[in-house]
Amino acid sequence: MNVHVVQMTTNAADPVRHDWTRAEAQAIHDLPFNDLLFRAASVQRRHFDPNKVQMARLLSIKTGGCAEDCGYCSQSAHHASGLKASKLMELERVLTEARKAKAQGATRYCMGAAWRSPKARDMDTVVAMVEGVKALGMETCMTLGMLSDGDVVKLKDAGLDYYNHNIDTSERYYSEIIKTRSFADRLDTLARVREAGIKVCSGGIVGLGETIEDRIDMLVTLANLDEHPESVPINMLIPIPGTPLENRKKVDPIEFVRVIALARVMMPTSFVRLSAGRTEMSEETQALCFFAGANSIFCGDTLLTADNPGEDKDKVLFGKLGIEPMALEGAAGNETAMDAETEHAGCGCAGTTSCQTATSGR
Repeated sequence: MNVHVVQMTTNAADPVRHDWTRAEAQAIHDLPFNDLLFRAASVQRRHFDPNKVQMARLLSIKTGGCAEDCGYCSQSAHHASGLKASKLMELERVLTEARKAKAQGATRYCMGAAWRSPKARDMDTVVAMVEGVKALGMETCMTLGMLSDGDVVKLKDAGLDYYNHNIDTSERYYSEIIKTRSFADRLDTLARVREAGIKVCSGGIVGLGETIEDRIDMLVTLANLDEHPESVPINMLIPIPGTPLENRKKVDPIEFVRVIALARVMMPTSFVRLSAGRTEMSEETQALCFFAGANSIFCGDTLLTADNPGEDKDKVLFGKLGIEPMALEGAAGNETAMDAETEHAGCGCAGTTSCQTATSGR
């Protein structure tokens, strides 16, 4: 079952390119703001319904204790964030949360584990999670760190739709944020996932202390992959106490919107997801992001261990903007099932205590 989008024939004005230079991307990024927004919005309208936004839900299926030292992440064992490590979540608990997410309008379910890479003993449970969520009629996404060839085969055979593995920032700045694995390691994982036929979800974080040129280089790297990521999450850093980046300055909203717009222009047929950091954004900033080409968000109160606006606030904002959640193809006629699931939407479950890391980088 797929998300319904209005896919149109690629216009000659925005061909899908894989040969961007920094200078070309910089020239677009630096356009007068109104001109940049107009260009990005025009690109979006040629490929998507501008008033429909994909709703995804993110759940931490294994929290904390990660061996990686990602400077932004509360889940790293290297940082004194106070987050306790947990074991891999039980299958039924994950499926209960997925049912609640679907009842609340999510069409894609993303599951993140705080691992450098999954252990063989956990893969059977991970596979069962993918199969179980797909059986609910939702798109599936996993973020588990680096994958072996065997891991990729198991996830592909389970029917995994998307694999999230963000590059986070530019190759130049990467080692300032993460030292336990290389930028090339990230690209190798993306290539392995793509070769297996799994769709790619990959983006980055704005506000790590990078330069504008680093932000542009990050998008050039993604846009020059052999195939564009089908999903491109753009996160605004949430400075988490106890992490090396806890005192980073807040990102200027206009600068953030420019990154969204550039991602839309350079990757015209990808979903551009407005991800972590929305709690710090005004309604006006989010509205500008949607106009600039963002057409996907994470719904729910929590993104792994970070706060998220929640359904009520999103519903109010969508009402003001005339935006509707994007529906799943084939969803018609499922109202009875949805009503049944809604009865359980209020079930208490600790499974929603989930770092910005899966959105921003596992």
